[in-house]
Amino acid sequence: MSYLVLARKYRPQSFEDVVGQEHVTRTLTNAISMGRVHHAVLFSGPRGTGKTTVARILAKALNCEQGPTKTPCNVCSSCVEITSGSGVDVFEIDGASNNSVDQVRELRDNSKYMPAHSRYKIYIIDEVHMLSIAAFNALLKILEEPPAHVLFFFATTEPQKIPLTILSRCQRHDFKRIDAKDTMAQLKKLCEMEGFHIDVESLAIIAREAGGGMRDALSLLDQLMASAEGDLTHERLMDILGVVDQNTMFDFSKAVIDRDPGKIIEILDQLYALGHDLKKFYQDILKHFRNLMVVKMAGNPETLPDLSKDDILKITARVKPVSLLYLNQILSFLFELEGPMRFSEQPKLVLELAFIKLLHIQPILSIDTLISKLDLIRSGVPVEDYPRLADEMIPYQATESNPVVAALPDLPEVVAEKKEPRLEEEEPKANIAQEIGPEDLKNQWRSLIEILSKEQPFIAANLMGSDLISVHEGDVVIELNGTDFNIKSVKKDKNLALLKSVFETFFNRPVNLVLVEKKTQNEINQKKDEARKLKEEALNHPLVAEALEIFKGNIIDVKLIDPV
Repeated sequence: MSYLVLARKYRPQSFEDVVGQEHVTRTLTNAISMGRVHHAVLFSGPRGTGKTTVARILAKALNCEQGPTKTPCNVCSSCVEITSGSGVDVFEIDGASNNSVDQVRELRDNSKYMPAHSRYKIYIIDEVHMLSIAAFNALLKILEEPPAHVLFFFATTEPQKIPLTILSRCQRHDFKRIDAKDTMAQLKKLCEMEGFHIDVESLAIIAREAGGGMRDALSLLDQLMASAEGDLTHERLMDILGVVDQNTMFDFSKAVIDRDPGKIIEILDQLYALGHDLKKFYQDILKHFRNLMVVKMAGNPETLPDLSKDDILKITARVKPVSLLYLNQILSFLFELEGPMRFSEQPKLVLELAFIKLLHIQPILSIDTLISKLDLIRSGVPVEDYPRLADEMIPYQATESNPVVAALPDLPEVVAEKKEPRLEEEEPKANIAQEIGPEDLKNQWRSLIEILSKEQPFIAANLMGSDLISVHEGDVVIELNGTDFNIKSVKKDKNLALLKSVFETFFNRPVNLVLVEKKTQNEINQKKDEARKLKEEALNHPLVAEALEIFKGNIIDVKLIDPV
């Protein structure tokens, strides 16, 4: 007797046995209970997720001698015939090999006759999208108004190829990829029934390689059972399936992030010597960097169900010192490599050159980070204050309102001119309860900026160009003048608290800060017109056209920077 593979030996024989498709089985059982089963049902979804199996179970449930019932008995003659595939009233047709219009016409003519001994004559057409257009047209009329004893169950992996005229006449059920946890639980159950020992880590690898298909998972388990002598070790599994170990993936991503070309070439040499498919390794490393970016962006381990807890902890630790922008840059670069990798006859060489090229690309910076550095340079902040000010700048992340620009070389260091300490006596502090004249306001504002430059240079840099308008009865009115970045930086809660503390020390009493922006509608309209003209000039500039031609690039946006 020939060996019966696991996918056939343990094929579900009832709706309760189907794994991971509760949304479909629940609808069908309810429809059977209420007598509302549609005459044409379409099952669509990825391969190996149970479409044909559910179609057979539904056929048994309707033709069972105890039925129609949502739980077929699997012992009556009708159930046994459908299970074995020899039912005279249930026809399983392969759409790929029976796709001509003549074969569909024959099906249509035969469907008029009553079933031999069952309740319904049922046609199960697998891969129905392979039928020709003429065959679909021949099926239309009977599909819309079939005889009362005829039912059609279709299964397909590509529903988009089915004509809309057919889809509109069917009740559609979409199957989903089976969750890795459900796949692992089913595999563990079958291994116990077969008396085969396998560890949880190996089950996780099988589930990951199956890609959400139970049939693929069972085929891999069949291969492992046939190859292993006794208990299956993790190392033996990796050799049989040709899977790259997760530790190797982590070592490779570390080498990329640490910019270590020697380690990258060493790992690729090892994989090549062991006979691994480097094109498959490329897909795995692409998915690995996607996992890194997901954890960095969302920090939610539940989005990575096919990884173990140890792997998630490793990913979390790996991405902690890396910016989201740089991970996105790496992932975008890898996607661009997909075409050359797919058609290359030397994938190892393509990978080596690509990753060495990636290491020479500077990490990208956010536009806010660049603006903050330029503002520091323009305001003449001493270089030694830059590290301390870095914590006060905009976080190094991308948002919808914060576009990404290409990395620039390190900005030149600008050292502020050291000012000699003032020898004259310190000016008496103002009495804030009295109205202060314009000249006194300018002097006090100058004194406040000097104090801020020493104590809070970042805030002082953002207040350059602003003015002190009035000081009266505890209200200190400041007219802000600068870029949106300067104004937003000053209005931050942390910076406002620091600014208020300096003002209260200066005036020697509590104050209420009132911030107003120096903008008029005419100035706004004028600036918009000027900005539009400058952008048009930049876009039409011959140097820009030449740069686009050389680098094969596209213009994403045009940014205007105030002259220093």
